[in-house]
Order: sequence, then C-alpha cells, then structure tokens
Amino acid sequence: MSTMDKTAGLARITVAYIIALFAGGASLHVFEFGTLLDIFLADLIATVVIFLFSRGYSNSSFYDAYWSVIPPFIALYWLAVGTGSSPPLRELLLLGLILYWATRLTLNWAIHWEGMHHEDWRYALLRERSPNMAVLTDFFGIHLFPTLQVFAGMLPIYAVYCLGDTAFNWLDLLAAVVTFSAVTLQLVSDRQLHRFIAQRQEGEQLHTGLWAWSRHPNYCGELGFWLGLFLFGLAAYPSGWWWMILGVVLMTLMFLFASIPMMEKRSLQRRPEYQQIIDSTSMLIPWPPRR
Repeated sequence: MSTMDKTAGLARITVAYIIALFAGGASLHVFEFGTLLDIFLADLIATVVIFLFSRGYSNSSFYDAYWSVIPPFIALYWLAVGTGSSPPLRELLLLGLILYWATRLTLNWAIHWEGMHHEDWRYALLRERSPNMAVLTDFFGIHLFPTLQVFAGMLPIYAVYCLGDTAFNWLDLLAAVVTFSAVTLQLVSDRQLHRFIAQRQEGEQLHTGLWAWSRHPNYCGELGFWLGLFLFGLAAYPSGWWWMILGVVLMTLMFLFASIPMMEKRSLQRRPEYQQIIDSTSMLIPWPPRR
C-alpha cells in the first residue's frame, strides 16, 4: 500500500477518534452521577462511536488504538476534577508514566499499521465462530469488553486522583519502577519483534533477545504496566485494594486464557516447529531458557 493510502486511512481513524472524544466529552456536561460514573458513561459513548465507524468501514481495527488513546484523557479528567489529597509528586509521576505508555503503544500501532485493508485476524476469527451473531460479537466482544477491561484497569488512577489521602511513600517508588520498567520492556520487545519480521528468512523463528527468555515479553510488559497502576492506587488509597485489583486480574485472565492461547495456536498451525519454543521458553516472565 502506498504512503498516501496509509495517510488517508490514518486521517479517517483520527477523525473517528476526534468525534468519539467530542461525543464522550459533551456527555460530561449532561451527566451528573458522580466523577466515576460520568466518565464511565462517556467512555461507553465514545466506544459506540468507534463501533459505528468500524461497521461503516467494515473493519473493526478502527478500535485497535482505543486501548491506548482513551486512558490519558480519562486520567486528565480525574486529575482536573478529583477531590483527593494525593501529593502532587504522585499525581504527576503517575500521569507521566501513563503518557509514556500511551504514546509508545499508539505510535507502535500507527507506524506498523498496514492500512484500511488490514483487520486484526482475531476479529474475523471471533465473528466466524457465530456468523449469525457477528454484529453482537463485534460490539460486545471486540469493542465493549476491552473498554470495560481497560476501565477496570484504570480504577487505581481514580483512587489516586479522587480518593488518595496518603503521603508519598516507598510504595510509590516501587510503583514507578515497575510501571516504567514494564513499558520499557514492551518498547524493547516490540522493536526486536519488528526488526525480526523485517529481516527474517523462510522458516526462521524469533528466539533471540528478550524473546529467547519469554515467548511473549510484550504481553509481560503490558501486564506489568497495569500492575504498576495498581501499586500506585495501593500507595494512595490502601483500603480500596479489593476493587482496584480487578483490572489486573481481568488483564491476567485475558492474556492467559484468550490472547496467548489464540496466538500460540495460530503459530503452531503455521509453524509446527514452534512447539520447540513452547517447550524451552517461559511463557510470560523472562527466564533463562530450558535446554
């Protein structure tokens, strides 16, 4: 695909997100249910807008960037309207790390996105499982569920900006180290992955760098990011640990029982020798390979 075609596709997606953000933001002037519920409803409205664009263009990958584009806006909203008493250092450190994660992940998607002709293979697979319910699968499985999952993962951010009342402490430092390290792990592993894809030979498999120590180091980094957010929430509002941990639990379940099994099943179908990597390499947490 030409650069012009890709640029035009990115322009369409950008317009879709601007409209989604406008619709969600406008709703905040209508709803008066509280800081948490108002932004949740705005998030749902923005999701519906992106879903309509996905259907209009017959490509659910319109939603791909939503995972990383929306969280900074929600965090900024809570920072602006929150009535918590967290120290500014915690609030700004958290915001900076969220922007680091969101910028890196969004740029990674935009740079390597193939264009309007491309749709994530997992979306088509999900719809094919129930052809008569394809629209419902598209909305609930591909659009709404990830939105709910990410919102759950952001509950610790709500705790920091709207409920936090503790002084900056050692747990904040641990949270910062975990979050920064996790995003950097993603950055390095994604670069190694794309460098391999650009240079690989027929039949060659990625088993170098971080990928020699973990079959999915990028997923490990993603889980580490959400864990880091939970630690920030725990530092700011310890008594809310039982509901703030929901996002980490949901993310872990998704990667362990959905994303990773789907990826590895596909890899085995295309390259049966991938079983050797499964047998010798840690699934998530980087660890010296087994011989």
